[in-house]
Amino acid sequence: MKRKQGWLFFIIFLLTFSIYLLINFPLQLGLDLKGGSQLTLQLVKEEGKVTKEELEAVNSVLDKRVNNLGVAESNLQTLGRDQLILELPGEQNPLSASRILGKTALLEFRTQKVSTSSELKNLQLQRFKISELIDRFNNGDKRNDLYSLVIDNLSEIENDIKYTSNKKELFDKLVDTKKYISNEIVNLFNKTDLSGKDLINAGRRQEQTNSNWEVSLSFSNEGGQKFADITKSIAGTDQLLSIVLDGESISEASVGSQFINTGITGGLATISGNFSAENARELEVQLKGGSLPLPIEIVETNTIGPLLGSKNIVKSLYAAICGLIFVGIFMIFNYRILGFVSVISLIFYGFFNLALYSLIPVTLTLPGIAGLILSIGMAVDANVLIFERIREELINGNTLIRSIDSGFLRANSSIIDGHITTFVSCLVLFILGTNFVKGFAATLGIGVVISLFTSLNCSKTILRFLTTYQSLRQKNLYLSRSNPL
Repeated sequence: MKRKQGWLFFIIFLLTFSIYLLINFPLQLGLDLKGGSQLTLQLVKEEGKVTKEELEAVNSVLDKRVNNLGVAESNLQTLGRDQLILELPGEQNPLSASRILGKTALLEFRTQKVSTSSELKNLQLQRFKISELIDRFNNGDKRNDLYSLVIDNLSEIENDIKYTSNKKELFDKLVDTKKYISNEIVNLFNKTDLSGKDLINAGRRQEQTNSNWEVSLSFSNEGGQKFADITKSIAGTDQLLSIVLDGESISEASVGSQFINTGITGGLATISGNFSAENARELEVQLKGGSLPLPIEIVETNTIGPLLGSKNIVKSLYAAICGLIFVGIFMIFNYRILGFVSVISLIFYGFFNLALYSLIPVTLTLPGIAGLILSIGMAVDANVLIFERIREELINGNTLIRSIDSGFLRANSSIIDGHITTFVSCLVLFILGTNFVKGFAATLGIGVVISLFTSLNCSKTILRFLTTYQSLRQKNLYLSRSNPL
């Protein structure tokens, strides 16, 4: 008796814990339910065709970058020989994603050429002014002097600047000018053999003295030695060390005289360039993902709004709820008390399933919901096998308790065999299938495992608990109306 009560308390605990998980860890929804962005990416190669190896290499780098972005259940697949389709659930601004994903992220470290200090200072001052104007645009500055300041600063660099009231044109011109200045700065530095290939990790942190962010770099042993040699060669001089990303100098720093003998050792470096939190995160993602072997272009962007996703959710919920109601009515009508037990067991099954989805986490898509509904059908099927065995035992004259025990025992092998074969199929689909097929296989596979537990343990525990009440021990309550004793 104590063992039966132990199982009952354990099931109640699992139900309570499942509700807690669902409250504190909301379910993650895929692109078709939550909305998001779809990007079509074109690989650019100047000579020759894109090879399969190059396509796979780009795919691998982009996959790392997407994972570092924190996008769940992203779908990246090839299209033809030189295109990729990337789906980003929950990302309603494809431009911000493309800014991170589209950069080659080729990181270089360069040392300043001799006798270029005055030229470099002039370019740095111009870049600083342009950067401030770009920040004012980004922050929505609407003061009247903004346009005149833009024109004045651009005129110092180019003589053919004409006034325009088009805000976008001015902003684009500022961005292009900043890129031009950065390229001019790069020309004042010599290449070294230290690059992003020597990186093993990247991170970000907020500077202690102000609100700006900086990006930290960790080199391999060989890269750390290269960095020490480079910094030693320019320590205590007026030469600067430039950190160049995709041909643009993003930071120039001096090396103090205290590093003349050894250089900066330890294999660590920091990039500080007045980064905002978002800029630092973008750079961290690009460096962690590695350099793209080929540049890519965003040739098409599509946005799936959350409204469409919410409609899909509502329709899916209606379908699931209607299906459960009809199944419940059929089970109670046909199996009476046994059917009522199966409905309670299915409710437990639903909570256990959803809680496990939120805990893993599993991102729900429409195919995933289809897998969940199919697994519900399997759970019902297992109950039907058990209940039919119990009825056979009752008809043969066994007592109610013995019929219940014998029914579960006789149905065990059939249920386990059926669930194992289905689980193996799910495993194959998950390994060999695409992302959406994997979503279907994952939800169905999890459902199969939980179904095995609820069918063989929850149903039996609930049934044995109900039979402790004398009024519920009448055999006719467990037989169909067409086959009474």
